[in-house]
Amino acid sequence: MKCHALAALSLTIAAPAFAHNGEDHSAHAKAAAPIAAALADPARPEAQRAQDAKRTPEKLIAFANIAPGQTVVDYVMGGGYWSHILAGVIGPNGKVYGFQPTEFVAYRAAYGTEQDDVAKARANVLPVRSPFAAPAVPGQVDAIITVQNYHDLYLKPFPADTGPKARAALFAMLKPGGTLVIVDHTAKAGSDIGVADSLHRIDPAIVRKELEAAGFVFDGELDTWRNAADPMTANVFDPAIRGKTDQFAYRFKKPK
Repeated sequence: MKCHALAALSLTIAAPAFAHNGEDHSAHAKAAAPIAAALADPARPEAQRAQDAKRTPEKLIAFANIAPGQTVVDYVMGGGYWSHILAGVIGPNGKVYGFQPTEFVAYRAAYGTEQDDVAKARANVLPVRSPFAAPAVPGQVDAIITVQNYHDLYLKPFPADTGPKARAALFAMLKPGGTLVIVDHTAKAGSDIGVADSLHRIDPAIVRKELEAAGFVFDGELDTWRNAADPMTANVFDPAIRGKTDQFAYRFKKPK
């Protein structure tokens, strides 16, 4: 693998700085109590809890309509930040499949250790480790979230058919009516897919086109993490922009 691609694998879930606007308020109100309890849970690692003010996870969980008792996939769970929160929100009657691609673990063994640590700490988190484009999640689930990882499908170390295979797997994994939420670093409108590898960004229009072609129905956008000051021309790991990138959040549904 090339060095810049390896950097994306090791740093793909860096925390962004966010602005607030555009939530689904009814969903937010309904989910507020379990989300608040999940965020306050002392079982969460202190280092992760310290990121909450910047990452505002309550907004994403409400946007994704995550609720107690659901079965959810954290697609590319990284260090487990989202898996810990999801575990608290869905509660003892729900399940979180924390998916870690084998390719990522092969590059950075700590991803496997972190995955195991979350599973040990949370009885309702079930670790899944399989190829990026073939997540071995049993059955169908209510919701899938993936944060700052969609563009990784187009890193040069991965085969050219990784994207189509992964989209098909995500579609098959969801129950009819289920929700898929994608958050990623924004590339300039009209950018080609090559910037996914060079800048670790992706044009939101590409994401929407690809997922609709895979059978998903676009169901809304959350603009909490948009940042007009980001020129969208720098690699997201550039110190001048890291943690301050413009990010889009799209919600899709699988038709009933």
